[in-house]
Amino acid sequence: MVKRLLSFALLFALAACGESGDVPTPSASARVQSIAFSGGPAPGVDLNQTAKFAFGAEKTGSPHPSFAFGSYAKGCVSGAEQLAETGPTWQAMRLSRNRNWGHPELVDFLKTLSAKAARQPGWEGIYIGDMSQPRGGPMLTGHASHQMGLDADIWMLPPKRLDLSVAERESISSISMRRANGAYTNSNWTPQHMEVIKAAAKDPRTARIFVFPGAKVAICNAEKGDRSWLRKVRPWWGHHYHFHVRLSCPAGMSGCVNQDPPPAGDGCDDAQQWVNNIINPPPPDPNAPKPKPRRLIQVADLPQQCAAILSPR
Repeated sequence: MVKRLLSFALLFALAACGESGDVPTPSASARVQSIAFSGGPAPGVDLNQTAKFAFGAEKTGSPHPSFAFGSYAKGCVSGAEQLAETGPTWQAMRLSRNRNWGHPELVDFLKTLSAKAARQPGWEGIYIGDMSQPRGGPMLTGHASHQMGLDADIWMLPPKRLDLSVAERESISSISMRRANGAYTNSNWTPQHMEVIKAAAKDPRTARIFVFPGAKVAICNAEKGDRSWLRKVRPWWGHHYHFHVRLSCPAGMSGCVNQDPPPAGDGCDDAQQWVNNIINPPPPDPNAPKPKPRRLIQVADLPQQCAAILSPR
């Protein structure tokens, strides 16, 4: 019986991740833990429950192998790893939110990036904002994405100290880099900000980095060498107190859906158009349809594995 259960669990793991050649062999305990995936929703889980309440209630990661399921704005993560609150070159902020969780690939990325940031003058490392909830999924407040454990916000505030207390991490704020509603950077912006973003973009695991339009244009104007990494840096509203890093799906995870690749080229002309539209906004389209209210995501809307990794109710 035990052998049959282990075989079934292993088959699930392979199906969730793609072809068997892409998947590392799980340990015996991991295969046993994977059995929870096989029976549909965890006991007592209501598929019609609003997903943000179900996933927002989870306090710890699920006892399963680490997989990202679904998409960045409609997914979840099993076996998430909690980033240590403080490390040699980072601190996790706003600990009361319990959003310092992610796929192990993200945790490793942040540790690597923080060490590179610590080499910049005036930076002791990085302050890390929201990653994901312990089991991913829609958040109670804030982000529409950050659901698969592959997104993280890096504060624009250069860390001078890495011994902030829990209370200080709740009260301290990052600093804005924007001027003229995001058309330009302000005096807080430094070459070191660009270097930290550049280090993040050059990591092959990075799919995209979101910054406000003026920062993208400033980076485009400053880069005099290799420009290939600029393609990953994309303008988006907000993102002037932090920049947002999004990793690609880890190799072999067919249940994880990547965002379409950025358009070809360095994206600088597109960013400049964003800036032009901020300075001289185009007239509103009188025929534009009114936005429809967004329906709240239910547990049933997520990949079926997401209902399986919720705690029994």
